[in-house]
Amino acid sequence: MSTTVRAASAPAKATTRRRPRRHWSRYAYIAPAVVFVAATTLYPLYYNISLSLYDAPIQKFLAGTIEFVGLANYAEELRNPQLWTGLRVSLIYTIATIALMYVIGLALAVFFNRKFVGRNAVRAAIFLPYILPSVVAANVWRWILDGSYGLVNHALMSVGIIDAPVFWLGQGNSAMVAVVLATAWTMAPFAMLLLLAGLQNIPKGLYEAASLDGAGPVTRFRRITLPLLRPVSLVVALLGFIYTFRTFDTIFIMTKGGPGDATTVLPILAYNEAFVNFELGSGATINTLMLVIPTVLALFYFRATRKEDAL
Repeated sequence: MSTTVRAASAPAKATTRRRPRRHWSRYAYIAPAVVFVAATTLYPLYYNISLSLYDAPIQKFLAGTIEFVGLANYAEELRNPQLWTGLRVSLIYTIATIALMYVIGLALAVFFNRKFVGRNAVRAAIFLPYILPSVVAANVWRWILDGSYGLVNHALMSVGIIDAPVFWLGQGNSAMVAVVLATAWTMAPFAMLLLLAGLQNIPKGLYEAASLDGAGPVTRFRRITLPLLRPVSLVVALLGFIYTFRTFDTIFIMTKGGPGDATTVLPILAYNEAFVNFELGSGATINTLMLVIPTVLALFYFRATRKEDAL
């Protein structure tokens, strides 16, 4: 009898030994990160989307009497011409900034890919605009371009290019150029860092073989450098788009979206709706709509990179 009981209990012990142990301690390591992301990203995103479904002027919001209206705010905003104007201004600002940032970043990366004395010190100095707080960088550019005492007016008047001070931030076209230049100046070191890493991963043998075949510097750059930098260039363009498309502080400090609506990008429009017109539901709706384009681009990028990895 006792032999039978031991024989029956043996498989049960074997099953118990094979059962994988749960190491609950490993979840404790990631718990702070999960809580941080949930508190600073997921909950604000959920609250913003939730608020966009309500008619929430500031009076009703403070009184706690906001009304659920479903997608009515989205329908109203999609019929609002200011939204489409803001989208057009945002795309012009974003695309121009990315193009300028990429050209400057690539030129700096090619320059720093060569060895020379003091390269690391110069590269650290070039990186300074990226680590500056955006508020500081925007104020620097606002002072440089000021119409009364700006450095640009002083320099141009000194060499006789202009006869009188120009209020660069008070004119539509020059204001857009100014905010594009300021943002590209801030982001170019980041592009340089990624592109320089890409350049250093290109095998030197390809350039040597091309030189033996008679290819000049321009041909080597066009036929070797640019094609092999394409994956890094896509990353630079995607991250640059996400950063630039949501930029608020630089434009707000330099122009406050003016003159008129010349630099009123979508983040400025959302701010005006929420904190100038005190229509919190409309501001939340514009914020939610702003997520669409970067999300679509990110999905397109991940799908493209997955296909390249599968080849």
